[in-house]
Amino acid sequence: MEAGCLRQGDGFEDYGPDGGNMRVTAFLDIPGQDDLPPLTRLEKYAFSDNIFNHQIIARGLLDIFRDFSGNEEDFLTVMEIVVRLSEDAEPTVRTELMEQIPPVALFLQENRSDFPVVLSEYLTPIVVRCLADPNNQVRKSSQEVLLVLLEQDLIFQHDIENKVCPILLNLSAPDSDDEYKAEAVNIICRMASMLSKSTVVRLLLPRFCELCGDGKLFQVRKVCATNFGDICHAVGQEATEKFLIPKFFELCSDTVWGMRKACAECFMAVSYTTSPEVRRAKLSPLFIRLVSDPCRWVRQAAFQSLGPFISTFANPSRAGLYVQEDGTLSIRPPGRDRDPSAPPIGSCADPSSVCSGKPVQMEPDVRMEGMSTEASDILCARAPLNGLMGNPMEGSAMAGGEPARLSPGPRAFLKLPDTVNEPPINSPLEPNCSAHPWNSEDTFNNFLYWRTPLPDISRDLELLVGKAGQQKDSCCQLETTHDTCVPSSEIQKVLDSLQEHMVGDPDVQAQVQVLSAALRAAQLDSTDLSESKPTGALNEVSAAGPRSACAHQMAPSAASSPDALAAARILQSTDPEEDLAGAGDPSKTELKWGPTPCEENQSKSQDVIPQPLLDQYVSMTDPARAQTVDTDIAKHCAYSLPGVALTLGRQNWHCLKDTYETLASDVQWKVRRTLAFSIHELAVILGDQLTAADLVPVFNGFLKDLDEVRVGVLKHLYDFLKLLHADKRREYLYQLQEFVVTDNSRNWRFRYELAEQLILLLELYNPADVSEHLSHVAFRLCADKVSEVRWISFKLAVAILRKFYSSSERALGLRFIGELIARFRHCPKWVGRQAFAFICQAVVSEECIPVDQFVEHLLPSLLSLASDPVPNVRVLLAKALRQTLLEKAYFRNAGNPHLDIVQATVLALQSDRDQDVSFFATLEPKRRNITDTTVLQSQN
Repeated sequence: MEAGCLRQGDGFEDYGPDGGNMRVTAFLDIPGQDDLPPLTRLEKYAFSDNIFNHQIIARGLLDIFRDFSGNEEDFLTVMEIVVRLSEDAEPTVRTELMEQIPPVALFLQENRSDFPVVLSEYLTPIVVRCLADPNNQVRKSSQEVLLVLLEQDLIFQHDIENKVCPILLNLSAPDSDDEYKAEAVNIICRMASMLSKSTVVRLLLPRFCELCGDGKLFQVRKVCATNFGDICHAVGQEATEKFLIPKFFELCSDTVWGMRKACAECFMAVSYTTSPEVRRAKLSPLFIRLVSDPCRWVRQAAFQSLGPFISTFANPSRAGLYVQEDGTLSIRPPGRDRDPSAPPIGSCADPSSVCSGKPVQMEPDVRMEGMSTEASDILCARAPLNGLMGNPMEGSAMAGGEPARLSPGPRAFLKLPDTVNEPPINSPLEPNCSAHPWNSEDTFNNFLYWRTPLPDISRDLELLVGKAGQQKDSCCQLETTHDTCVPSSEIQKVLDSLQEHMVGDPDVQAQVQVLSAALRAAQLDSTDLSESKPTGALNEVSAAGPRSACAHQMAPSAASSPDALAAARILQSTDPEEDLAGAGDPSKTELKWGPTPCEENQSKSQDVIPQPLLDQYVSMTDPARAQTVDTDIAKHCAYSLPGVALTLGRQNWHCLKDTYETLASDVQWKVRRTLAFSIHELAVILGDQLTAADLVPVFNGFLKDLDEVRVGVLKHLYDFLKLLHADKRREYLYQLQEFVVTDNSRNWRFRYELAEQLILLLELYNPADVSEHLSHVAFRLCADKVSEVRWISFKLAVAILRKFYSSSERALGLRFIGELIARFRHCPKWVGRQAFAFICQAVVSEECIPVDQFVEHLLPSLLSLASDPVPNVRVLLAKALRQTLLEKAYFRNAGNPHLDIVQATVLALQSDRDQDVSFFATLEPKRRNITDTTVLQSQN
């Protein structure tokens, strides 16, 4: 055998799968036939022609340094061997060496005072040189090693700038090999977050911008697009807006769809680094382009990033909420850290308040009794159009002298009447908001903020102004009449058209009843009016048209009939002639009965984020999106909805309310599950009033949903219920028992979570409610089939006892103890009796009830378990007595009358026929390092 090969007896026969933890270089300690010292033998094997010897040396490099780092000359010899191995012709040797460098560097850092010199002169050059290794595996290993060293802050700034960055810039040069270039840009992007901002901006940013426009290899641009957000974060806002945003626009317009998809995925990270102005003016239109991209995969990625992108517009000073360090939401105290440029909501200086041109959102859910849903919707949209304007001539004259146009700003601030029978407020249309003094009730009135916005009536006013001269007298006469705007002939015509549709339709039947009553009232009033008013005025009204007259006097006075008011509004939305004309045109019918696009857009209007972004987000619930974009698009919408709601703030919740209700009723349980897991966070964002109005109905629906959805509600049940008012919270006491029943009885984790939540919920209810409702649930969980559920339920029972006695409800506590004894001490199954022993042990350990109550009501039943036929019960009794009960100061007192009977029971258990029982009855408990505070107090 040649000299370079290893022989029997050199120690290599112990290196293998059965070698265990034996040192790889143990052969250096065993004298062989050559009688060489260990260091010389190391050099011999390192420089041999056997590749396997080189691999062993490289693999055992850490052990070699441990053996030879004490002597300076030996250490330098080892470092020369390491350099030699890094230049080995075999790639596997170089790969093995690379994998050993991080642990070697850590060892040298701890044991060598000259570690900076060793790392800078030996190890760092080896890693840098391997970055350009011809073997792909060696390069991959060296890249990972470089990142590890940078992450652990082992490479010094001087070496980074003069050794690491130059080789990366050389590998990513335009004339470099494509494979090297792609790997170099990848390592540049990954290490950017570990370097200082100045280093990245000065050395790496120019090359990164150059690689973003690399037209030769799309893989390079793909890496740049994928890591664009990390680079932006590393260089900061100023460099991002100056250098990177233009490159980002180019990548978003790349001809390869993979580049655009990567840009959409990192859009939130890029937006987070920019200023609000750039985010709104530049990035928002760019994102809209990605959402409308012709490639489906790009649109899919863009919609997934839409919610996170919207969340970058969040402003805590406007939303009134901020995120704490632990990730929970908290209400920002009023006036604290408030943006001085953002006045209070509802004030005249607030651009989103009454003085701006934006409409105030109104409540759309106020329905007229006895009226169909469609008619009520049209009523809410059209009634303010005609009734709240008062005299249109007067309003136009006071609006700044422009009679042919009405500004949308003041039009939006007219206050709706609180009830339909109250007279409307004829507010002058002045652009100055001082004409509308807003009090505190107006500022936060749900009736003002959550109602369908007022529609645009500028065209109607132009027509009215054109006919003002001809109809001035008739208008004056109409102000003194109440019900003549709805002639009996018009009501009769509508009744005739509804007769054929009233079968089986309760809405139509309700309309017919209202119109019949209105017809009778109109006939009586017309008789009175014909006696008290000249006929000419009525003729003028008829000439102007019944609907034109109704347009002037839609809002009745205090003497108006409710039936006539309802009839007028039904007539406004029901025209037999229009029905006949549009019967064959579905589009006309849809436009007539549904809200107009202008009205719908106004109901979603806000000024926190660009409106097109919100429109795209709301459209994610459209079923067509699932067909053209992604089948899980609704799930992505639900996942990001709390972030979007936080960004918009509770004052703009009306923009998301319909979307949330649509998601809550989605056919996919994964969508509803996502909402169920986040409903408690959304409740914090919206506040108690909106939570009670909009989230509680959804929450109630989730309680009756599938277990996959219910578990989301259950996991945060305490977090949600604590946000509700006490009376509303008490209603859920009856529904907590339903959580015990699951679709799958094997789903024991569901009941385990219920027990954990009940422990938290005890603080939200008074002792009487706990005794009446929660105690039964606790007893049922304590008898569960799964031991894990029973153990956590025992803690629940102890917590209930603590609740009773801490609230001085002794009667409830005794009643609960009686239930425990009846259900578990006398349970026919040994598991129940064992549970009683554990509960008693926990009661003593937690000291949740007074000790005199324990010895009087629980101790006799506990000691009676000593004669239980099942050893498992006696084992737990022995543990409870020996390790818990006798360790309490009360039972260590020699004068205690109950001590003798407890010790007698323990002696009986020590001589038990079962070995386990006698073992635990004899076992000495673990003494605590801290003496019992009760003993210390007695000694003092």
